[in-house]
Amino acid sequence: MRRYARALVAFALAAGTVAGTAGWVSGDAQQALTGPPPGSAQWRADRTPGGGLPDPERATPGEVARFFAGLSAAEQRRLVARHPSVVGNLDGAPLELRYRANALALAAEDDPRYRSLAAPGRRILAFDPRGRGQVAEVFGDLRTAHRVSVVVPGSDNDAGTFDRKVADHGAPVGMARTLQAEAGPGTAVVAWVGYTTPVGVGIDAATGRLAQAGADRLTRFTEGLTADGLPEPAVFCHSYGSVVCGLAAHRLAVTDLVVLGSPGMRADDVAGLRTNARVWAAKDPTDWIDNVPNVRFAGLGHGADPTDPAFGARRVPADEARGHAGYFAPGTDSLRTFVAIARGTGARGTDAPGGPGAEADAPVPADVPAPTDVPASADGQTPERVRASAEGPASERARASEDVWAPEAGRVREGAVR
Repeated sequence: MRRYARALVAFALAAGTVAGTAGWVSGDAQQALTGPPPGSAQWRADRTPGGGLPDPERATPGEVARFFAGLSAAEQRRLVARHPSVVGNLDGAPLELRYRANALALAAEDDPRYRSLAAPGRRILAFDPRGRGQVAEVFGDLRTAHRVSVVVPGSDNDAGTFDRKVADHGAPVGMARTLQAEAGPGTAVVAWVGYTTPVGVGIDAATGRLAQAGADRLTRFTEGLTADGLPEPAVFCHSYGSVVCGLAAHRLAVTDLVVLGSPGMRADDVAGLRTNARVWAAKDPTDWIDNVPNVRFAGLGHGADPTDPAFGARRVPADEARGHAGYFAPGTDSLRTFVAIARGTGARGTDAPGGPGAEADAPVPADVPAPTDVPASADGQTPERVRASAEGPASERARASEDVWAPEAGRVREGAVR
């Protein structure tokens, strides 16, 4: 009877999951934007050069990268001029071409919601005006960066709200700009609003429907970065964005998976994510997300709290952050840790806490289980994507699970778990 009562409470409360930065407002059901970019029909009908163009829906980012590598500079420019909406959103295409293509697409866009995106000097890596609109912007020099990060936001984010000034460090642009500015030269950060997010609080925020569509798009986006010769990124996932990242985790070739203000990742623990990335989690003491029940019932709710020691993620200190959108606020302990992760020094150089280079007296809490090096899937097989960089001792260090790592001390802080 107690279990039944809890299930009913979970059903009611999970429907109230708030996954963005807009607060407690009613939500409207959204239709996920999927499929190829706008202009794909004309692209498919274009038979130049040679034997036709790669299908924007079926070609892998690697195939797209190889196609563009075989073109002359003049042929590349011709495709940008003729099909800016496709080239600008084609994962695997050279980023310089995507910047130019999206500048052209935005210059031709009449919608006043997107006018600011067309400002000179902006590096727009993706732009799709359909529906509420989707966009990705780069901060820093992505081509020369040694370390790349991607910010995945939660609810109430789209191309129309991308440039909003409220909570500058809490909106996607503010998160990415602040992180890159603090991380400094040699780093680049992408603010990625590349999926249909929930609006306010409603059934969309409490379910994984939009997150699953977002996970597919995020996977392809990150594959496009590496296909273009860029480093594997660290991914920072805020609120409902952490649901997206949780569902994508087993397919993402990333160095770090960082969730903040998360309602859950639709996994019971780190092993359930089936990832070789280091997994980090942050939740500040004043974040209302702590009131959201970490349950899953009848498709509602997103499961375990990633900051629970039993989940097995590395805890990011966040005592100085305030509210649901304060994790990137300048001067906070959470931002300092994010910067260390973005620089690739998230644990004394490139080592994980407790590994070589960490202080000998930095203990791993006994109540945090150490996951296996490569977690098995439900059928006993290892994940289909095991990066070559994860095959050696560095992977074993990266899979170690710690409680809280303080970047200023390079060590685990005992007693820091709330």
